[in-house]
Amino acid sequence: MNLRSDKTKKGIIRAPHRSLMKATGLTDEEILQPFVCVVNSWNECIPGHIHLDKLAQSAKAGIRYAKCTPFEFHTIAICDGIAMGHEGMKYSLPSREIIADSIELQIRAHQMDGMLLIPSCDKISPGHLMASARLNIPTIVVTGGPMYPGFVNDNKVDLISVFESVGRYNVNEISKDELKIIENFACPGAGSCAGLFTANTMGCLIEALGMSLPGCGTALAVEGKKHRIAKESGMKIKELIDNDIKSRDILTYDAFENAIIIDMAIGGSTNTTLHIPAIAKECEIKLELEIFDKISRKIPQIVSIRPGGNHFMEDLERAGGIQAVMSNLRDKLNLDVLTVTGETLQKNLEKFKIINPAKNKEVIMDLNKPYHKEGGIFILKGNLSPNGSVVKVGAVNEKILKFFGKAKVFDCEEDANDAIIRKKIKGSDVVVIRYEGPKGGPGMREMLQATSALAGQGLIDSVALITDGRFSGGTRGLAIGHVSPEAAEKGPIAIVKDGDIIEIDLPNRSLNLKISSEEIKERTKNLKIKKKILSGVLNRYAASVTSANTGAIFE
Repeated sequence: MNLRSDKTKKGIIRAPHRSLMKATGLTDEEILQPFVCVVNSWNECIPGHIHLDKLAQSAKAGIRYAKCTPFEFHTIAICDGIAMGHEGMKYSLPSREIIADSIELQIRAHQMDGMLLIPSCDKISPGHLMASARLNIPTIVVTGGPMYPGFVNDNKVDLISVFESVGRYNVNEISKDELKIIENFACPGAGSCAGLFTANTMGCLIEALGMSLPGCGTALAVEGKKHRIAKESGMKIKELIDNDIKSRDILTYDAFENAIIIDMAIGGSTNTTLHIPAIAKECEIKLELEIFDKISRKIPQIVSIRPGGNHFMEDLERAGGIQAVMSNLRDKLNLDVLTVTGETLQKNLEKFKIINPAKNKEVIMDLNKPYHKEGGIFILKGNLSPNGSVVKVGAVNEKILKFFGKAKVFDCEEDANDAIIRKKIKGSDVVVIRYEGPKGGPGMREMLQATSALAGQGLIDSVALITDGRFSGGTRGLAIGHVSPEAAEKGPIAIVKDGDIIEIDLPNRSLNLKISSEEIKERTKNLKIKKKILSGVLNRYAASVTSANTGAIFE
């Protein structure tokens, strides 16, 4: 069998290379075997990642069992929760491209035969998948898994509970001591935050794409099942190498369509409209933003997890996870797609069995009795977002699907957050936060602090937020992000003034500024774009990144 790694180790001419390998402790037998890189995003900064060192040990055990030789290296990993609400969030989305580049550099330089990816949180998993698609070698992904929810006053809580409790404290609904209790117990340990936020959404969609073994997306971080999946993934990689099953053999257009179908059915994070097209681009597949809305109109939302519902990721896991969701949607999916099992999705689903039937029926609805008749994400257009904007409709109160209000405009997130904390936002306001797009931010910050503060103050169902930035998967309420073109590119959001009337019509997918087209032209003509002095990685990012409606990718 010819191996990619033979370029680094085979023949007399590679004696120096083998000598260096032996300096790391490798034997001749290990050098002869296929080389598999374990790409790990472990670090000590993030609860979603603190356990990945142990998960890698399980994966490497499986790789060795399959007579392959593992090599582990690490990528960077930023926690959106810790970066939230300050300058740090500018660096989260740019890290996606850097992660993909760093993996490409390491794998290309050392000519590895396969990869086992171990990512977890928000931009890290997409970065790993982008690299996998770009490199197009045999790859399996083992996502880190969800955190358990915490308990306070006999109720389940999570990170969003803490964010929203800050707002409750600001309106004297809870005391400082009560806030401290929630802070202490909301996040009990390792794993990505307990609801269907971006990290867990991506874990689910990676499984739906066929890049993880069945059950991986919802397997909880601290349970033995996750380690068994890691070992089994390590064993399976040899089969993929032997049969030369590469990433792009799995990441086809039909597979991406399946992932979007599952995204709509579970009510996932709006960040998927950035990440799925970015991964597809690396496969030389173009996914227009409109495909999300096209599928949303056909696929009902049959799962409702925090922040949109009351269930947590542990409930979806007990209900059968993504395999159970896909079983319910069998007639809607492309079943002949290949997966990392080496078999088709149809074959995988034929083997799936429901272990907890009562929990399954409680969490995953039938298609004829869904939580919502349409999917969890809508794409809105209109004179305020000509190229599109995104809303997680599954987390919006059905009473405010149509909204009419006066704009309160802020040119950065900090000013909006300050106004909310000082109780300057009232019912029927439309908070507009601009110059936070991919170029204008730069980095397209998430506005979870703003939405959570409004929720804590009891305003989440009477105030709308609109931004050319984005929202956390943990955001709930009428929060419309990814407004394109962004303010920094002279998009209409840049000309909105305090007091302007904005009309939001979710059923009709429209977002409009209620002024005449002549007034829009006049304001645009006189518009002066606010420039920011940039340096370092943000300067390079702003110069290269494209609009949110294209996935905020690099050309």
